[in-house]
Amino acid sequence: MCIKRTFLGFLLTGTTERAVLDRMSFQKSEYTSVLQSDKHKGKRQRYMQRDGSCDLRFSHVPGEWSLYITDIFTTLVEIRWRVMLLTFTLSYILSWLFFGLIYWVIALIHGDVKDPSQEPCMYNVHSFTAAFLFSLETQTTIGYGFRGMAENCMVAIVVVTVHDVLSCLIDTFIIGIAVAKMASARKRAQTVGFSSCAVVNLRDNMMCLSWRVGDFRPNHMVEGTARAQIVQHAKHQTGRVTVSYQDLDIQYSDIILATPVTIIHQIKPASPLYSLSPQDLQNMNFELVVSFTYTSDSTGILHQTRTSYTPAEIRWGHRFQDMLRVKRKFYKVDYSLFHQITRTLVPEISAEEYDRKIEKLTDSSNHELQNNETQSVGAAVLNNQTTEATGVTATTESTANAGMVDQP
Repeated sequence: MCIKRTFLGFLLTGTTERAVLDRMSFQKSEYTSVLQSDKHKGKRQRYMQRDGSCDLRFSHVPGEWSLYITDIFTTLVEIRWRVMLLTFTLSYILSWLFFGLIYWVIALIHGDVKDPSQEPCMYNVHSFTAAFLFSLETQTTIGYGFRGMAENCMVAIVVVTVHDVLSCLIDTFIIGIAVAKMASARKRAQTVGFSSCAVVNLRDNMMCLSWRVGDFRPNHMVEGTARAQIVQHAKHQTGRVTVSYQDLDIQYSDIILATPVTIIHQIKPASPLYSLSPQDLQNMNFELVVSFTYTSDSTGILHQTRTSYTPAEIRWGHRFQDMLRVKRKFYKVDYSLFHQITRTLVPEISAEEYDRKIEKLTDSSNHELQNNETQSVGAAVLNNQTTEATGVTATTESTANAGMVDQP
């Protein structure tokens, strides 16, 4: 097939794209752009939202709450910031109250409140408010010097030791969660985006599905891999719902995303889109899920950005506008054109039918070449025979003339 396409391109050198399509006997209606709207089809349930999140709801999960508590660190990293700040505040306030209550109970049992004249267990702790302030000063290591602990109270010494160790653990835990949330891969993933739609056009006389991905930050990632899947769900008569996944072959999957890149899937016979025309494509119920997995050069963290396209978001007969401009000292990328597309001449038929027409045109072109070569060879033979006949005649006449001269 590749040899045929190369040969076809050689045969059609110097002809315009419209002339090529006219020779393929495409009707005028085949160039009409297909309206890609959901208004007459109703709203389809998306498997994945445009921001990459999946609209899923889980029910009857075994040990649901225990799983969240077991992996409490991940749970706190994934919660919202306002909940995180509330947890941060409550963890300190509750710990101050808890140990303040313990110090107050110790003071009551030791008699520091009833008889201030005796040697106290904790100095200047005569009420719950004072015990709370002592707990706060101990955990935050403020050390005002007004309240303290006596050497003759071993219970208070043990409690203060446990309090100090626990306060270090709380600080480490809360600060670690805050740093993990700020360095979350989701935030970096928001700086890498996909085009608002995918397009179908011709590249090297082959139908191709393509979409665009770009990094909006100047510091680039170490490496990246693009991937695409067709996700389709089917509901059976019994009520059972099945979800199928089909991988799409990508022409260049390993990408260095220095500039915006157009990801290309060639619609070959192995592609699930090979037999779909624009009309069939709009009637299909599937979702094109695309992702880009990469490693940040700043943090070394693995990130993934993903999105999806419904059939209504796949534009047939369009291409992306060029964003890259070559300046004298640098390359300029105009991100205002990142989502912009323009129409291009593409037949409104499936890739399978297009390949059949290409093959048919190639065969007819080969036949014409063979006829032309046969005619050329025949003409060359005739010319050769004529030349030989003319040479023989000239030789005979020369011989006759020479004989006449030799006669006396």
